Amino acid sequence: MVEKKNILTYEGLKQLEEELHDLKVNKRKEVAQKIKEAREQGDLSENAEYDAAKDEQRDIEARIEEIDKILKNAEVVVEDEVDLDMINIGCKVRIFDMEFNEELEYKIVGSTEANSLKGKISNESPLGMALLGKRVGDVVDVATHTGTIQYKILEIQKSN
Repeated sequence: MVEKKNILTYEGLKQLEEELHDLKVNKRKEVAQKIKEAREQGDLSENAEYDAAKDEQRDIEARIEEIDKILKNAEVVVEDEVDLDMINIGCKVRIFDMEFNEELEYKIVGSTEANSLKGKISNESPLGMALLGKRVGDVVDVATHTGTIQYKILEIQKSN
């Protein structure tokens, strides 16, 4: 089975690499110290600090494994080469929500980087999929659980 490519912007790649480095270099040492201190307290069978530290260690190792897998299958979008004639991963778009009469701005990113609170929507989200390949002036229909919402594309720009 071919694994799915993880589409990342350069910014997203850097963030994952920094998080991985922090987990491997700092967090592993911190949790090892917590485990050592908890062991020194004696009986491990009723030691909540030891159990908590072991749980934290498991979480750290799981996240390291997850990031390694993402990076192994990463495909980085070169944002400077993004065609601004149409919406692509790595560009920023300004759209007009025709139902709520408001302008919105989003950066289109791969699903790994998506964070709607920071204005980053996935290319795999309903809105992201509807916007990909569209041009300024186009109106797109996005099906949601409450019905269809229309957006007009106002501007496509480089994200940086």
